[in-house]
Amino acid sequence: MGAGSGKAAQTIVKHRLELRPEASADIAEAFSWYEEQRPGLGLEFDAELHRTFGGVREMPLGSRLVHRTLRRALVRRFPFSVYYTVNNDLIEIRAVLHYRRHPRAWRRRA
Repeated sequence: MGAGSGKAAQTIVKHRLELRPEASADIAEAFSWYEEQRPGLGLEFDAELHRTFGGVREMPLGSRLVHRTLRRALVRRFPFSVYYTVNNDLIEIRAVLHYRRHPRAWRRRA
C-alpha cells in the first residue's frame, strides 16, 4: 500500500514499565502471603499480575482514572488493583494493593 492508499499511518509507542520500590514491596508481601496459603499460589498471583502489566502496556490509557493522572487496573482472579501513571513512554507502577486496604491508601503514593 502506497502513500495514496488513504490509510492513516499508525504510530506504535513502546511504553517502559517501572515499579516504584513501594509497589515492589507490595508484590513481595502478597506473593509471600499467597505462598503461605498454598505452595504455588504465589506463582499464580505473579502470573496474573504480569498479565495485568501486559494489558497496561498494550493500552496504558484504557484503565479507569481514580485520581488526577492515577489509573487503576484490576488483577484477574485475585483481589488486587495496580495503581499507575502514564507519562510519555513511561508507565510507573505506584502501588499494588489488596481491595480491602483503605480505599484511599494509594493517595499517599500519588
